Amino acid sequence: MQKTIVVIDDDRTIQATLSAVLPRHGYDVHVGQNASQGRKRIAEVKPDLVLLDLGLPDADGIEVLRELKADHPELPVIVLTANDSLANAIESIKQGAFHFLPKPYAVEELLSLCARALDQQALAREAAKLREEKEVLQARLRAAEEQLGPVAISRRMREVEQLVARVAPSEANVLLTGESGVGKEVFAASVHRQSARAAGPMVKLNCGAFPANMIESELFGYVKGAFTGAVSAFPGMLSEAHGGTLFLDEITELPVELQTRFLRVLQDREFRPLGSTKNQPANFRLIAACNRPPAQAVQEGRLRQDLYFRLKTFEIEVPPLRERREDLPKLIDTFLRRFAQQLGKPVPQLAPEVLELLRAYPWPGNVRELQNAIEHALVLCDGPILGPQFLPREIQHPDLAPAQASNVPLTLGGMEREALLDALRRSGGNKKRAAELLGIHRPTLYAKLKRFGISL
Repeated sequence: MQKTIVVIDDDRTIQATLSAVLPRHGYDVHVGQNASQGRKRIAEVKPDLVLLDLGLPDADGIEVLRELKADHPELPVIVLTANDSLANAIESIKQGAFHFLPKPYAVEELLSLCARALDQQALAREAAKLREEKEVLQARLRAAEEQLGPVAISRRMREVEQLVARVAPSEANVLLTGESGVGKEVFAASVHRQSARAAGPMVKLNCGAFPANMIESELFGYVKGAFTGAVSAFPGMLSEAHGGTLFLDEITELPVELQTRFLRVLQDREFRPLGSTKNQPANFRLIAACNRPPAQAVQEGRLRQDLYFRLKTFEIEVPPLRERREDLPKLIDTFLRRFAQQLGKPVPQLAPEVLELLRAYPWPGNVRELQNAIEHALVLCDGPILGPQFLPREIQHPDLAPAQASNVPLTLGGMEREALLDALRRSGGNKKRAAELLGIHRPTLYAKLKRFGISL
């Protein structure tokens, strides 16, 4: 698509030169001989780029630049001037100019600057579009979470829910641990809903979803002009969480050097956006989550020990689904009803063998994998009975299941526990068969299951 450039310059030689050269490189050029004409051209053609001379006959060029950036903050402006003083250059950049180019200049240099400015503008627009899409997805996610609270049928999950209810009304930091997909974000939302900050926002940031060079600006925000591409200010997650809750998922993926700065925020309860000279108050309640043992992350140097101690005012471990199978029927029913409603279908009845397969499967992806499996089955099922043929292939054939995640250290106890889980998986949950596979008596199997907190 052809890009449009408005040239605001009273030098007729430059007007003629740029009107001849720029179209040969694919640009649509419109000329304004003074500030008044320039403003009119911008209103008419809505350009992608402006080339602005500071020495205009009817206005101060810096003032025109200031007005342009106020009215069109995302419009890149390259300043051209015969007065190449350092003060003019600094003031131009300060007012938001993309670049300052003294006259006379090489046409090749100007063309290169135009291409760079337009590329940056395209990236900025794409970033804004992605931010809008992210907000839409987060809104959908929040709506989904409101429909699905924690399911607590098993004893262990009831204990977690009771602890959440006791911790939520306080202002204490909460660290949620457990494997990926166990529902840590659901419990974080539950803490927020039961807290005194429930009327405020709950802002979520997945520390593992951003490159290291972007996460600082996402967290702390920035002012306009803080760095190349910062064409407008962004408040950042700390500011958006004001009066509410900040949820940092995968906290061990936060760069270590940034952990030091964030620890200071927790201590001083204030922060400074990138490029700003003023501190802002940090008024939020922190909930963090990680899918690896935090003590291990400290030993590996992925999590600062002082930040860990600050986070773990209350540390709550959410158990994996394979250790709380009593919750399966309720979770299955919840997901069935939810996705049937979304798909506009009646809730089907589960064939008996389907429930057996779901009970026997080890669920290495935990509740998230169960949710995806139910959705998969409902999309394919077009009758009143949901049979095993609609389930994902690895659930129909458990031997194809990926290795389950485990936070258990490689100790003798951990190895024994894994052996028990493997035997139960291979036997489809049949305890007699599992005992035979392990070469032990059933009473011994029951004692070991109780010892390791494994329930079926």
